[in-house]
Amino acid sequence: MSSGSDPRLEDLLRSLAPQVLGALVRRYGHFDHAEDAVQEALIAAASQWRGAIPDSPRAWLITVASRRLTDLLRSESARLRREAEWVPPPPSTGHHDDSLVLLAMCCHPSLSAPDQIALTLRAVGGLSTAEVARAFLVPEATMARRISRAKQRIKTSGVPFALPAAFSAAVLHVLYLMFNEGYAATAGPDLHRPDLAVEAIRLTRLVHRLLPGDSEVTGLLALMLLTDARRPARTAPDGTPVPMDAQDRTLWNADLIAEGVALVTAALPRGPVGPYQVQAAIAALHDEAPSAGATDWPQIVALYELLMTLTDNPMVALNHAVAVTMAAGPAAGLALLPSLSSLAGDHRFHAVRGHLLEMSGDATAAGEAYTTAAGLTGSVPLQRYLHGRAARLRTGLPGT
Repeated sequence: MSSGSDPRLEDLLRSLAPQVLGALVRRYGHFDHAEDAVQEALIAAASQWRGAIPDSPRAWLITVASRRLTDLLRSESARLRREAEWVPPPPSTGHHDDSLVLLAMCCHPSLSAPDQIALTLRAVGGLSTAEVARAFLVPEATMARRISRAKQRIKTSGVPFALPAAFSAAVLHVLYLMFNEGYAATAGPDLHRPDLAVEAIRLTRLVHRLLPGDSEVTGLLALMLLTDARRPARTAPDGTPVPMDAQDRTLWNADLIAEGVALVTAALPRGPVGPYQVQAAIAALHDEAPSAGATDWPQIVALYELLMTLTDNPMVALNHAVAVTMAAGPAAGLALLPSLSSLAGDHRFHAVRGHLLEMSGDATAAGEAYTTAAGLTGSVPLQRYLHGRAARLRTGLPGT
């Protein structure tokens, strides 16, 4: 869609795209062709809906995309009989959102967990192949091949699509990554992508509605709500990032905090305790603190230590180092960083190192770390922020 499009129309089409794709693939299969058909339907809608949006935009898109899908298949002379192989649409129960069905489809049992995540981020999350590649720290061409092979594997597996009775860990991880990309965009002119975060929350609510007794699903939803509650205070009017300790907490969404705290409080006693519940408990401690100085850092350190027994994610260890710094001082946190050499290519490692060095009084080393971090992120606001911190240290001005 062109840059001159109505933003409200773009938001509507973006939210409908995974639902329409899910409907087509659920009914007919043919992932690749369905994607092409949906894209053409979206382009047509962007052009034809400028005057008035139809009463049922989703049905309009499904109808147009289905017709285009039929045309695409009929145009392949080598596959004239493919229409006879289409799986007829299953009876609709009215209980499932097609974007949730698409999410389950992308986590097809014939795929490895990394391929499930990559395909879901691309098809359901709406991330570009380049954005998915950055999330996996691989070249874009490599990710394009991976996604293409995943679609081919689904098509040739012979395993039918179905909404599972229980969602796999890969589905929850996909939702977690989708939310993270929305909350802190890896690249682009904006610090966050609210549309993506909102969609991740919406899908997680649907999964939670299906599986209300699953403690990790509950924990994930709580984590998203407690984190997203802080979004209104994360940027200054000019788009500059605002660190948590400098945020105006009166801007935090009290309703989301209350809901998130209630969810994690209900989930933790049920057990078993999983990573999402622990992260939600950490987020709740941040959100319930009346000020940065009143944050219960020793408790957060303890929760991160528990989290490190549940996952080997080095980012957890990096966040643990930050918590240790806040509880015991920058020297204690800096002592933990040499063990995190695997993060040397990640801007977050160098940004944290710069912050800890700045707290310890080493302005020169801190500025160098901030500059290194700025060169490793594709986020324009974050680049400006990090370069700004480095510049303030060079000139002797206080940081923010």
